[in-house]
Order: sequence, then C-alpha cells, then structure tokens
Amino acid sequence: MIEASYQQDVWPVWTEDEDGPYQTLPYPGDHWHPAGQPVRYPHEYIRVGTAKQLTLFYPATGEVRVKGVEHATNAVSHPWLQEELSTILARLPEPTDVLSPRENRPQWERWQADLTVRITLPDELPPLRL
Repeated sequence: MIEASYQQDVWPVWTEDEDGPYQTLPYPGDHWHPAGQPVRYPHEYIRVGTAKQLTLFYPATGEVRVKGVEHATNAVSHPWLQEELSTILARLPEPTDVLSPRENRPQWERWQADLTVRITLPDELPPLRL
C-alpha cells in the first residue's frame, strides 16, 4: 500500500507520524554561555514532563507540518489533523473530472488491497483528492 501511494501521481500523498515522548529538560549539545566559562546545568532534578511531536510530511516537496503536544491522544491529534488536512484540501484545485460512483469505489478499495483488517466503506464515497 505504501509503495503504491508513492508510485502514483494522481493524488498528493501526505504521511502522518507521532514521535516521542521526549523529556522536557536540557539536553547536552551546543548552548550559549559566556566565553571561557563552562555550560551550567541546574544541580537539582526537576521533572518537567514529556512532550510529543505530531508530524504531517509531503514527500513530493519536503513540506513538513509539526505540532508539539504533551499528549498524543485522539482528542488531541484528530482536531489537529482535521484542521491541517482541511487547509491542505482547500489549497488543492477542485477535481475537474469527477468519477461516477461505480468508477470511484475501486479507487477507494485499491488502498485496502494489502490490509489484513479492512475498514468498512460507506455506500456513498466522496471523490478521492488526497
């Protein structure tokens, strides 16, 4: 399924990922500090939590959309995805040749070809755009 998405050039392909958790504390690396003085870190351990990263990536251009969050639950990630994908869809040109329902269904079913558990598709499907 993944290879098929990259081998077609009809629809833009965006990928989504969630990364983390990352500790929200200083990490070793380049830091600003006065010349001639060592980098100083706090001497006490303060647990300041963790953070995660939500990412949408468009391989065709390298465009990345990122959001840092404390939790990546559906209640957090779904609204972000809906907002970002709505913005992306709004930028796409309107489809010029809309397929009939009989021609549209195989396009949707194609993306389920290698899934072990297929999703149930509704009777009426919107045209694929993304």
